[in-house]
Order: sequence, then C-alpha cells, then structure tokens
Amino acid sequence: MDFIPIARPLLGDEEIEAVSEVIRSGMLVQGELVRRFEEMFSSYIGVRNSVAVSNGTVALDLALKAFGLKPGDEVICPAFTFIATSNAVLYQGLMPIFADVDPRTFNIDPGDVLERVNRNTKAIIGVHLYGQPFDVKAIGEICEDHNLILIEDCAQAHGAEYDGKRVGGFGTGCFSFYPTKNMTTGEGGMITTDDDALAERVRLLRNHGDLGKYNHVMLGYNYRMTNIQGAIGLVQLGKLDEFINARIRNAEYLSLHISRDGITTPWRDPRCKHVYNQYVLRVEDDFPMSRDALSSHLQSRGIGTGVHYPMPVYEQPLYRQLGIGSRCPVAEDVSRRVISVPVHPGLSNEELKRIADAVNSAG
Repeated sequence: MDFIPIARPLLGDEEIEAVSEVIRSGMLVQGELVRRFEEMFSSYIGVRNSVAVSNGTVALDLALKAFGLKPGDEVICPAFTFIATSNAVLYQGLMPIFADVDPRTFNIDPGDVLERVNRNTKAIIGVHLYGQPFDVKAIGEICEDHNLILIEDCAQAHGAEYDGKRVGGFGTGCFSFYPTKNMTTGEGGMITTDDDALAERVRLLRNHGDLGKYNHVMLGYNYRMTNIQGAIGLVQLGKLDEFINARIRNAEYLSLHISRDGITTPWRDPRCKHVYNQYVLRVEDDFPMSRDALSSHLQSRGIGTGVHYPMPVYEQPLYRQLGIGSRCPVAEDVSRRVISVPVHPGLSNEELKRIADAVNSAG
C-alpha cells in the first residue's frame, strides 16, 4: 500500500524542459522569463502590476516596506495563520496586533478587527487561509472607513475568488510559490497591485534600489526571482486552473463521503471560490479520540496528515518572549482541533476513497 503524502507538487517534462532551456541559455538570473511570468500573472489576477520576488515572505516584507510605515505603527493580522504573516510586520519595526478568527472559515474576523482599530492602526493583513478568501467586503469597508492599507496574504489562495473577482486584486496581494502551494516555482513570490507608484517602489526595493545600471536611488535589497523560477512559473501558471479544478473535485468528494460523527468538514462561504490548498477537518468534543490519535490512525493506514496550525501565532515562543498578543479564544480553540488530510491534484479516486474510509473508521 503506497503512502499518500499530505502534499505533492506536480512537476513534469514541460517544467524540466523549460529549466533546461534557461540553463542552456546561460541567462540564469532575473530576466525576460521573469518579466513574462509577471505579465502573465497580472493578466490572470486582473491587475496592472505583478512584481516577482524570491519568496512569499519577501513579498509581504517588500509590500510593507513600500508603504513607508513608521516604527511603532500597528498592523492588524489574524492570530491563526503561518508565522511569516506577522513576522513581516516585525521586520519593519511595526507592531502586529492579533485579531481573532471566524469559527467556520478560520479567517480573520471583521468584528474582532474593528474592536482593535485605533489611531495607531495603519494596515490590515488578511490571510486567505487554506484557499478560502477572507471577508474582503467587510475588511475592505473597515480599511476605507479608517483610511487603512489592505494587504492580502494570498500564499494559499492562487486562483481563489471573492464575488467573482480573484484574490490579489482587492488590496496589495502577496503570493508564495513554495512547493506545497497550488502552483510552485520551488521558492518564489509575487506582489500584485493596481498602484503603479507602489509597484515601481517595490521593483526598486527588490533590486538594490537600482533605477538603471549602477544608479542606486534608495536602499534596496537582493530579493529577485531567477529566470529558472520564472520558467517554472510560466508552465505552472498555465496548469493552475487544472490543478484548482482537481482540488475542488477532491474536496467535494471528501466532503460528500466523510460522514463520521464528531468530524466537521470544511465550510465554504457561498460568496467565494475556495481552492483548497489544504483540506482541513475539525475534531469536535464528541469525537471518541484526540486529534493526535486520529493523526496516528490515519498515518497507520498510509495517509499523511498535517496540523495547520497547532497554536495561535502569539503562543509561539518568539511572541511570548516579546510579550506581543492578547488572547483570541476562537483561534486557541481552532488550533487544537484542526487536522489536514490530502487534497492535492495528484490523488486518484482509489486514494480519495482510502482517505474517507480511514476517517470514517476512526475510533
């Protein structure tokens, strides 16, 4: 019985040939293929500008840098997400303020956000967690009412939609192309925006502040994407809708066939196109075993699992040491219940049945 991994990047002969062409050309660093990838990505998202960078954390870092916020300014982030979201705030000397999350979507809760807005608040980072958009309308209205910057952490949500519009096109979008994402360039990231001036600042910041050869007009960084990554990205982006459709089909199968009392399958906001970067079950109090026991049960049947994420960000040792974060009860509860099972597009029908059967037989 083959083991079913929690994630499996799908890379084939087209990606291999694209990389081989770059190597044969000798043009390995940022160049024409990166530019083409940026243009293709802009067209896909529906924005004027896409700026490719070395990874998704850098995308968040440069987006915040480009807005020129001052040390001590506050940025509201969800308490339940990967640590990179709030770490990017710390990079700037800014203060992350953690907001609680919705118990159904696990996305940032607009009501809790509103309670945390004050005169020091300058931006909100919403995360489209697991591939489901956060409540863009409600968060966007808060930003408009209080003159706040909206940054979308789209690391898990390539191709996701809110009211028919792709994420990354509402505020400033920040994408990751890590191998576990819905498309990959190995490492890599992208910043998307309709703000031409912001895009130009980001382009300068990613390349040593260089306006032309040896014409450095600001303090910048070496945060470029390589042509190798750009070549892979062009191929992967062409396959993204196919990958997404497979993830949605797989998620629908699992939701239909997992019918175990005490296990809650993912809830989808009807306004959203959920692209299921992760398929996350919630283990309820009436389930006869712990989440860890369920994970062991699935692993014993050759099924990979993950916990995304085991604690709110403010419970991480770094944030405890810094004394940052007030309690978010929903995030604390959710973090102790969630377990991810495979949903990636490489799954066969037989493997999907194995996953559902294994969950149903637990306990």
